[in-house]
Amino acid sequence: MKNNLLLFILVLTIIFYGITGYHFLTGWHPLVMMCIAIIIGLLINLTIYGLLNLIGRALGTIPLKSTTAVLSTVAVLTILKYFGFGWPTLFYSAIIALGIVFCIALYRYQLKRNAFSSLFLFITFIAVGYVFYALSNDGTDPYEKETPLAFAEEVRSLLPEVSINNPAAEGSYTVKTFTYGSGTDEQREEFSSGVKFKTNTVDGSLLIPDWKDKKKKWREQYWGFGAKNFPLNGRVYMPEGDGPFPLTLIVHGNHSMIDYSDDGYGYLGSLLASRGIIAVSVDENFLNGHWSGDFRGKEMPARAWLLLKHLEQWRNWNGEVGHELSNKVDMDNIMLVGHSRGGEAVSIAAAYNPLPYFPDQAKEKFNFNFNIKGVVALAPTDYRYDRKIVLKNINFLSLQGSYDADEVSFWGMRPYRRLQYTDSISRFKAGVYIHHANHGQFNSTWGNSDFGAPSKWLLNLQPLLKEEEQQEATKVFISAFAEASLKNNQEYRSIFRNVASAKKWLPVEHYLTSFEASNFHTIADFEEDIDITTAKDSTQISTTNMALWKEQNLPTRDKGSQENNAVILGWDYENSHLSTDKAVYDIKLSKQDSLPISANASLQFTLGAGDHEWLDVNLTEEQKEAKKNDEPREVPQLDFTIKLTDEFGQTSALKVSDINGITKPLKTRFTKFKFLDKDMIGDDWEVQLQTYHFPMEVFTSKNPEFKSDRLQKISFIFDQTDYGVVVLDELGIEWE
Repeated sequence: MKNNLLLFILVLTIIFYGITGYHFLTGWHPLVMMCIAIIIGLLINLTIYGLLNLIGRALGTIPLKSTTAVLSTVAVLTILKYFGFGWPTLFYSAIIALGIVFCIALYRYQLKRNAFSSLFLFITFIAVGYVFYALSNDGTDPYEKETPLAFAEEVRSLLPEVSINNPAAEGSYTVKTFTYGSGTDEQREEFSSGVKFKTNTVDGSLLIPDWKDKKKKWREQYWGFGAKNFPLNGRVYMPEGDGPFPLTLIVHGNHSMIDYSDDGYGYLGSLLASRGIIAVSVDENFLNGHWSGDFRGKEMPARAWLLLKHLEQWRNWNGEVGHELSNKVDMDNIMLVGHSRGGEAVSIAAAYNPLPYFPDQAKEKFNFNFNIKGVVALAPTDYRYDRKIVLKNINFLSLQGSYDADEVSFWGMRPYRRLQYTDSISRFKAGVYIHHANHGQFNSTWGNSDFGAPSKWLLNLQPLLKEEEQQEATKVFISAFAEASLKNNQEYRSIFRNVASAKKWLPVEHYLTSFEASNFHTIADFEEDIDITTAKDSTQISTTNMALWKEQNLPTRDKGSQENNAVILGWDYENSHLSTDKAVYDIKLSKQDSLPISANASLQFTLGAGDHEWLDVNLTEEQKEAKKNDEPREVPQLDFTIKLTDEFGQTSALKVSDINGITKPLKTRFTKFKFLDKDMIGDDWEVQLQTYHFPMEVFTSKNPEFKSDRLQKISFIFDQTDYGVVVLDELGIEWE
């Protein structure tokens, strides 16, 4: 071929189409798909190249084969971007442009080897080399030195120590594993001929009306079944013994349906079984994404309903005389664990559980009514189902990683805050925000990249916890939750009240824990109205010398909503010339809140660090302009004083740091290129709150004359740093 530039540029087409084909999962071997994609790319490229040359001749112009080679390649790679090369458009365009320029430089050097062509080739070669280097390495953590490591230093806390054993330690039970299923899976032996117990199929067609067209055709061709005969497939981790044992179902989220997800929770199933809890990893891969289409959340009812059908199957086995599993299951103690979309599905299942009918189609009757004691949502969605689920009277836990590139915000805190307690039974809800944890490593088969190739090459993986570290933390929190929820070992709640009580077993990392017991009495949650001087039950709020005071709905890093209002408080003595008095936020209790508060109760609130640059709202335009030349102010290590006043005027005060430190904003860099983060993820951090507990007995020990049962006023005095911003929410009393 005479046009050597075309040859060079065809190599570019081969590379990009080959990458796309190799990672396009259809069930065929990746090398086969790569070859098909390369052939398609070359045919498109050469066809466009030929057409452009014909057009040029028809117009009577000089044949510009070099120009048409470039234009045809631009066209074929534009088509590739449209059909799914998952890089941001601007970045993709820049890389393609660089590749074309490199091919031109190579072509020019081949035509004429002089100083200019050599320099041109050298510069473009260095640029291409840098791109390859950047895409192939794991990245860096630019914020490593900004936030001190948690647990790195011994911090003396006034909270009482609680004696508990490591909940992630292997228990005394021998674990046996097996699978059960309907035997209709044409892809996996373990769910066809390899099942120990065979199950009936279930008709889910009313639960997923979107099972149609090509999504229906290709799935049924692959799996051998459809919505009218969904299988009940599960991997069981069973403690050996007489039982009965509590039961936990674990369900995966959305992933490629042919990259099976149900085998990724063995680390958790084995642990729970060794501690006397039956664990089942439920197979719902057939509802997951595929090249033929993603259900985009329309499958959420089916995901939830299938969990309840699995519980129904276990109830049948448990009550079947003579069955190997007869009386093995404690059906009064059930827990549901879900990851990603599965994390939303477990909440939906718990909400469906008491209903007589499927709310979206009453032709589907329900008759479940299981004793589900706890729900665990790992990095969940909370927006796929078109109903807002409000759980009632159940224990709840959600875990979220700060480096989750798939679910970039802590959506699990939305169902946490919607959850309602309406009876007198002792329950609790908790949330844990794990710094440097990602989405995929909660599942041992998904890996450390939350995107598939080629997008995963953009991800900054260096800051991540190692997979075994993230899973160890997961085991600590979920096992502690299971002990408290299923076995009534309530001492394990202390891990969520004060995560430092588990520091011996957790990787050295920041964990922001939220906790609320069902006996919590709310004084102020900033949800009731738009008057910032009042709270619930006519409680009065006032301030002195605050530089910033407002209530607002907290945004997510991608400009969504956390669905939670909080008060934002800022002080700035460096830029204040009006008064030398310290800033104070006072809450004067109403008669309803002035209840007899025993020394065994605790003052409780959630708190997080804000951005001290929010204080710039008080600067004039001239001051803001002048500030641009100043060194940025250091992010302060926040602390302040809590002062309680009783109706007799007696006071007692503690610093926040007497109980727990205030963590600085936990910033993240998701991608290797800073400019991509804003486009692909959002801001480098979002406000995440942590629960603080101040035992009343600590206040009374400071001043024996202080009467906690006559508490009249709570004051937040910002006297420990010269400037700062905090976000405050969910203030109240936890009764003992």
